[in-house]
Amino acid sequence: MGKIAIIMGSDSDLPIMQSAAEILTELNINFEITVVSAHRTPERMVEFAKIARRKGFDVIIAGAGGAAHLPGMVASLTTLPVIGVPIKSSNSIDGWDSILSILQMPNGIPVATVALNGAKNAGLLAARILSTQDKEVAKSLKKYHNSMRRSVLAKAKKVENMQKK
Repeated sequence: MGKIAIIMGSDSDLPIMQSAAEILTELNINFEITVVSAHRTPERMVEFAKIARRKGFDVIIAGAGGAAHLPGMVASLTTLPVIGVPIKSSNSIDGWDSILSILQMPNGIPVATVALNGAKNAGLLAARILSTQDKEVAKSLKKYHNSMRRSVLAKAKKVENMQKK
């Protein structure tokens, strides 16, 4: 089974990034989570990115707020898929600075980008990437999707029954 790295620029990003960890746990996917700041610990970021594949990671989820350089800088140092999570932080311009910093990468350095504070979808996208090579992950995703489907159908029935009263 593959392994996902979840990194963030600051521990203040953890309440958002925890959603990625929770969905990966639900899907029984191995992950490691840590803080790697592009601006305050650039050497740590470079070292992390350069050895990520050797450490057995298959996908990196990188969350960052403000200028949000972490996902793009990590992507420039590895050929692993990087999923960026723009975070609306205390110094953010309504999150747009983070979104655009991650979304507007130059040609040659791709970063998949999810919605503002969308760490759960980042976890699900990482799982989908792993599922192309891992049948157990594919089974876990199918089970998760079936669960969502059943939940929506139950809610629809509840709403429809309210109408009949």
